[in-house]
Amino acid sequence: MSTPTKTIAIGADDAALELKGKIVDYLKSKGIPVEDYGVNQPDPSVLYPDVALVIAQAIAAGKHDRGILMCGTGIGVAITANKVPGIRAAVCHDPYSAERSRKSNDCQIMTLGGRIVGEELAKSLVDTWLASEYQGGRSTPKVQRMKEIDDQFHKV
Repeated sequence: MSTPTKTIAIGADDAALELKGKIVDYLKSKGIPVEDYGVNQPDPSVLYPDVALVIAQAIAAGKHDRGILMCGTGIGVAITANKVPGIRAAVCHDPYSAERSRKSNDCQIMTLGGRIVGEELAKSLVDTWLASEYQGGRSTPKVQRMKEIDDQFHKV
């Protein structure tokens, strides 16, 4: 597995608090630096869009190469992260989607559902995702078109 040059940003809401803690511990046990954006204790006042926004902005700014976001299904954090210009986030609930999100779509953020994915599957998906790199090739014009669409709606 390739090790990122910067820390992995990670965050979750209450619905995925337990899974996030296990993934943080797992990454650290593998020597992968992690910056944990919380939540770190049950706090229903923290909304997953706020956690997703902070992490997506940090990645877009270059503070982290990649991020892992979690909520109950992984869908809400993916939708939110994808609102940040330049970010591509994908829900990954199986090995193929985890791999292809990187190899074909050059996603910087994987999202997981704490109510969908168990601990061992989540660890496997994280390993697959971190070991996968963008391949370009036939995907290059598609990723380029995504960037063009992003630019169209996020003019500075």
